[in-house]
Amino acid sequence: MDYKDTLNLPVTDFPMRGNLPQREPEILKKWQEMDLYGKLEQAKKDRPNFTLHDGPPYANGHTHIGHALNKILKDIVIKSRRMQGHYAPYVPGWDCHGLPIELMVDKKLGNKKRELSKAEFRKLCREYASEWVGIQSAEFQRLGVLGEWDNPYLTMSTHYEAATARELARFAERGGLFKGKKPVHWCSSCVTALAEAEVEYADHSSPSIYVKFPYLGELPEQLAPLQGKKLSFVIWTTTPWTIPANLGICLNPELPYVAVEVDGELLVMAEGLVEPVMKTLGSESYRVAATFAASLFEKRSARHPFYERDSLIILGDHVTLEAGTGCVHTAPGHGQDDYMVGLQYGLEIYNPVDNYGRYLEDLEFFGGKKVPEVNPEVIAKLEEAGALLKQAKLSHSYPHCWRCKKPIIFRATEQWFISMDANELRQKSLKHIGEVQWIPRWGRERIYGMIENRPDWCISRQRSWGVPITVFYCEKCGESLADGKTMHHVANLFEEGGSDLWYQKSAKELLPEGTVCPKCQHDGFTQEMDILDVWFDSGVSHAAVLERRDYLKSPADLYLEGSDQHRGWFHSSLLASVGTRDTAPYKAVLTHGFVVDGNGKKMSKSMGNVIAPEEVIKKFGAEILRLWVAAQDYRDDIRISQEILQRLSDAYRRIRNTARYILGNLHGFDPLADSVPDGDLLEIDRWALSRLEGLVKRVEKSYDDYEFHILYHAVHNFCSVDMSAFYLDVLKDRLYTAPKKSLARRSAQTAMYRILDALTRLIAPVLSFTADEIWQYLPGERQESVHLAGFPRFEASLVDPQLEERYERLLEVRSDVSKALELARNEKLIGHSLDARVLIEAPAGPVRELLEAYREELATLCIVSQAELAEGLSDAVAGEEVAGLKVKVEKAPGEKCERCWNYLPTVGRSDAHPTVCHRCEEALS
Repeated sequence: MDYKDTLNLPVTDFPMRGNLPQREPEILKKWQEMDLYGKLEQAKKDRPNFTLHDGPPYANGHTHIGHALNKILKDIVIKSRRMQGHYAPYVPGWDCHGLPIELMVDKKLGNKKRELSKAEFRKLCREYASEWVGIQSAEFQRLGVLGEWDNPYLTMSTHYEAATARELARFAERGGLFKGKKPVHWCSSCVTALAEAEVEYADHSSPSIYVKFPYLGELPEQLAPLQGKKLSFVIWTTTPWTIPANLGICLNPELPYVAVEVDGELLVMAEGLVEPVMKTLGSESYRVAATFAASLFEKRSARHPFYERDSLIILGDHVTLEAGTGCVHTAPGHGQDDYMVGLQYGLEIYNPVDNYGRYLEDLEFFGGKKVPEVNPEVIAKLEEAGALLKQAKLSHSYPHCWRCKKPIIFRATEQWFISMDANELRQKSLKHIGEVQWIPRWGRERIYGMIENRPDWCISRQRSWGVPITVFYCEKCGESLADGKTMHHVANLFEEGGSDLWYQKSAKELLPEGTVCPKCQHDGFTQEMDILDVWFDSGVSHAAVLERRDYLKSPADLYLEGSDQHRGWFHSSLLASVGTRDTAPYKAVLTHGFVVDGNGKKMSKSMGNVIAPEEVIKKFGAEILRLWVAAQDYRDDIRISQEILQRLSDAYRRIRNTARYILGNLHGFDPLADSVPDGDLLEIDRWALSRLEGLVKRVEKSYDDYEFHILYHAVHNFCSVDMSAFYLDVLKDRLYTAPKKSLARRSAQTAMYRILDALTRLIAPVLSFTADEIWQYLPGERQESVHLAGFPRFEASLVDPQLEERYERLLEVRSDVSKALELARNEKLIGHSLDARVLIEAPAGPVRELLEAYREELATLCIVSQAELAEGLSDAVAGEEVAGLKVKVEKAPGEKCERCWNYLPTVGRSDAHPTVCHRCEEALS
């Protein structure tokens, strides 16, 4: 008789076989056909609201691995919150305005751009952005991200542009909006001002020069003994091209200064910098002729090295001993500190550089020449004038444009600003930072320092593609009309026709009827042609999105972006919200690091270490990308490589195979009719459920704390260690040989069903495709998708610490037995572990008592045919896990049961079934 037919072998003909790149699109299609997101929205409407507000990626180019990390993290958070019982809508958004799109359209048009009006050009920019929104949307959805993809927010939509203009009006109403001439980050290549967040720092080689500014007039009385000697103030700079704009020399009022005599000439510098400066200048023979307070020279003058112009000696706290000479070259038109101190002393905000980075034509010596290419000529002029003391090269971190990657300059221009001090914007923002939860905690210090020290917010850009600054100018007197009432009127027009109206209509058509200049009463106006900084666009999204969609909450529960957004979107959003509403736009902010290669190096095409999401999906499937995101501690830079992905693919397979094995053994099991009550479950099944409850608790906490790497390790260890390496391995014999409806088999199926049901729910936010596939094959009635279900509830009554403690000791014994079996296998004593009889000797004490109590279960736990306790063993293997334990492996006596493959003396005792053991005889009866 073939006893194989009487075994309860697992069913393996269902499609839980991986093949993710092909299966995932099928699952996505099913989600779309069933309108899964719509059902999620409907099912949760009456639940507590959890709003994660999406920071808008830029609608330009295919998504990269950093986008995938960000979107998957958000999806994990939102799905987990839904399964915890929240209503958690997800509205994706896109940043659609700005320079990158404008430049790409420029490039496509070439010379044809000259033939287009500004309105026509903006239409092409809008079409370009729309195309990329569609492409990126499909790429994000392929990752398994569920959201309101058919109704995202776009910063270029009419209602969003109207909201942006309205927020600008609110700043105007509060007195925070002003126009002024101030030095700003300026890109001569892109021909526009840049925001702080649009500036990147990179290594750059600059000239390093020491320059003399000869003092004019009589020396102060305290220095009368030095009268008649030539005295000069020594400055140090790495931007020689700014020397033509010098109007002053700044000293620190708190530092002592000295006059150092070298070769009969006196050089003024800070006392604390004499030694390093003189060493740099190569002067070994010098003496300090006098020491004095900086205030001694305040408002006196030195002479510009090559222009017939004075340089005023002034005092400022920004001067330090970190570098240079303690005498700071001051050009108010080319630096923030210079500008601020220049205002105090009434210096002109002098800027002789045009929009394209060239000196103005009328500038003596250098007119029409491009900065900083003119550095060598400026240095030569200084040398010719006898003012150059030293020149060298210095490699240092220097600001570059985020778009064109070229070095930028500081340049004073007429720009629109939001004041950091009007309405106490700075102080209020700092206060609200302290009320926000920052994850990780260091995020608070980072953004606090940025807000504390930042200059006024320059919000104007000299480009075409963006929301216009809705200000008018009187044609007669030039007075600006920037009042809230007028700007709100224009915003209302944008609500219907969008901001393109600004370029399609005249000022008269845009202004309220009867508007006249408040200064001269003239009724003719022109429009401001500058547009708003795109960081203002995205920064007002709390108003344009959260407040306009009644199913979202403002302030948001969470903003989640990369760590660079402390100076970007987190930053601008905070200022935009506090500046108009006196509150932060978010309750919590979570930041993740950047994606780097397997060696921790930044990804770049030139290095050939870029990994694109589409490559990973094509080879492994999006599920492996999702697992990669969950497996990382995202607070640091996140590594990715083919090796890492392969390792995660192996880990994924263990989780999937655990599910597949359990599903195969649930064939014919009806949870409603066949489940065994908790009190009747076999002990090892109760142990498995106790371990499950520990997993439920750890995983839910990891979702609560946004620590998904803990979740990954907990789930992986549960599947590979608790389940595959022990519980399911031990269970095979019972599942295959026990009668179908016996308590032994039903107890195992009950535990396995509950384990897989809970496990599937727990992994759903991360392994969204796999969990939903498992869900379809789990027996019993259930929701249409796992994403419509909730997390399993933690059942404290199932937790049995004493039982787990006993099994922990038994597993240590099992480990020592397994090592002895492996040695016996290597010595060809046995093949399969069922060929073995194991003798175990344990020292008197708790372990011996435990093994006595589990004497009947030892063979099953160790997966051998026979296991016995013994004493006085010789030629035994010493235990490594359990001190004093000895294990001896022998060939099991008896015949092999044809049904369960165990070697037992009871085989052959049954006349009806002579080739099976007593246990299988009972099962067959």
